[in-house]
Amino acid sequence: MAGEIVNRVAKSPLITFDLEEHYPAGERKTLDLSQWLEQGFILREKEFRSALKAFDFSPYKDAYVALYCSTEALLPAWAHLLVSSHLHQIAKKVVWGTLVDLESAIFQSLIEALDPTPYQGKPVIIKGCADKNIPATAYVALVEKLQPHVKSLMYGEACSSVPLYKK
Repeated sequence: MAGEIVNRVAKSPLITFDLEEHYPAGERKTLDLSQWLEQGFILREKEFRSALKAFDFSPYKDAYVALYCSTEALLPAWAHLLVSSHLHQIAKKVVWGTLVDLESAIFQSLIEALDPTPYQGKPVIIKGCADKNIPATAYVALVEKLQPHVKSLMYGEACSSVPLYKK
């Protein structure tokens, strides 16, 4: 039939990599260390250790947790490590920083574990428009992971993409 509409995108060998498909389920939570500081600035080790033993960490079970301190207190290096040691037993992942730092760390782990074999020698497009809050660092890490293996790398949608790399 003359003038038949052909979906060339569907027939192309182009692989779309959507970071949202790899977005791990689990609640993202923050935990402020300032709650254990006397007058918002003083950390007393004995009281801190006792407070952590009595603290209910169960709301953080199977969650991704970002530890931070909302005051300008100078905390000893071991303070956030001690809290982390309590969370390590129940949380999926714990980082020191913001929720953005947490998402970056989550995606860094996922991308490091990614097997690039299915993308070997193929044209790949990294899907752009994400509904979830995927950090820019995840896209940078993905390019770094895929580029040595792919034939070409693009960003966006199949109908409108920006070329990033071509062998």
